[in-house]
Amino acid sequence: MESTTGIPVVTPATGEVVAGPWPCYSNCRNLPERERWEIYGLAKAGRMALEDRGVVMTESYDDFIRRVTRELDI
Repeated sequence: MESTTGIPVVTPATGEVVAGPWPCYSNCRNLPERERWEIYGLAKAGRMALEDRGVVMTESYDDFIRRVTRELDI
């Protein structure tokens, strides 16, 4: 696979594997809805930043999104 962005392509075989899920967002469940959506955006950005650095998560992206939306009750 070739990167078109100049960022090295990372595959599960070459990346650092981090056991997931991590972190838990349930403690933000009682925040106002607008703030929970902001936390959701930060969670996605945080995961993307880790993946861009070569970290491979054991939790699939779809499972991550389902978990975060469930924990944030959005």
